[in-house]
Amino acid sequence: MQPPRTPDDESERLEALQGLCILDTDPEERFDRYTRLARRLFGVPIALVSLVDADRQWFKSVQGLEATETPREISFCGHAILDEGPLVVSDATRDDRFHDNPLVQDDPAIRFYAGHPLRTPDGSKIGTLCVIDREPRTLDADDQALLGDLAEMVQAEFATIALATVDELTGLSNRRGFRAISAQAIAACRRRKAPATLVYLDLDGFKQINDEFGHAEGDRALTTFASLLLESFRESDIVSRIGGDEFAVLVVDSDAPRTTISIQRFEEVLRRRNAQPEPRYALAFSAGVVGFDPEKHATIEDLLAQADERMYAAKAGQAPGTEPEPIPPTP
Repeated sequence: MQPPRTPDDESERLEALQGLCILDTDPEERFDRYTRLARRLFGVPIALVSLVDADRQWFKSVQGLEATETPREISFCGHAILDEGPLVVSDATRDDRFHDNPLVQDDPAIRFYAGHPLRTPDGSKIGTLCVIDREPRTLDADDQALLGDLAEMVQAEFATIALATVDELTGLSNRRGFRAISAQAIAACRRRKAPATLVYLDLDGFKQINDEFGHAEGDRALTTFASLLLESFRESDIVSRIGGDEFAVLVVDSDAPRTTISIQRFEEVLRRRNAQPEPRYALAFSAGVVGFDPEKHATIEDLLAQADERMYAAKAGQAPGTEPEPIPPTP
């Protein structure tokens, strides 16, 4: 086994890592969505956002493993941060650096590893986005480019942590965060010629909820609406509170007709919630749905603008299944 060597800029690298203030923090949806998406797109059992600390690699996001960290001296990611591009190990049992590594010989029995370095805005390589399989496999140039695209999305999260990109009330990305994340996702879809669909939603009757039940209840309505959106859409979809009572969901690798299934699922979830005896009011929405067209949508703002127009058209036309049905206050 060959432990990874120490990078020449180790002190600056560790300072940049510490400056993010994310080591040993709780899991966050903003990172988990990328490891879920990576595992889905590459068809692997394990995907990680791994941060290489002084003597360990710690997982900010982990899919498919119970461990939250391992010693740096046995880490694959410690080697990956030494490269500018992705480190690809097709069969670890045949690689001199890893064939007798405990992570290869014992659980999780790594055979295939591909990790792309993650940089902070100043260029410091602090970790990797990596995908792992227990069977040997290869990664062609297009897949390596895809891994790089996903790594750029994770890096965008690093770059925006200090810019208040998370909605404090719901925990979703706010408009600024959504623009940053979605711009990278749309760029990846454009490059891969993959579909994407934007759903723009407005919580109907929100002013009435505030007026009749107070702003604290209005906040609860927003958090409930947000949690039910997360429940209804895929784990890899990008769900955001754009502002006020408006939300957006970017559905990657799905066209508009397939996205309609998720919207219908959300409608059903709301119907079940509204049928419960506890709610004092119904939750309902209007939605605008737009499929990404690289010829029409140069930026994520173009997509947002068109979806916003369609949402307001739906609201004006009281689209079936989305008009509010207020429940009167309980005595």
